[in-house]
Amino acid sequence: MILTKVIDEDHEEDLENSINKFMEEAEYTEIIDIKFSTAIAMQEEEQIFCFSAMIIYRI
Repeated sequence: MILTKVIDEDHEEDLENSINKFMEEAEYTEIIDIKFSTAIAMQEEEQIFCFSAMIIYRI
């Protein structure tokens, strides 16, 4: 069975840590692919970053 896991964080380092944690704890037989995306938005004078990854894996 092929499944996906989507992870979204405000900082690159947090995303990296979340992906590593998922890979350590998840029960999978194979990571098929990891898709990475970055988005930036402005709210008044503040930049908002969104770093996300979709992990496609097989169990």
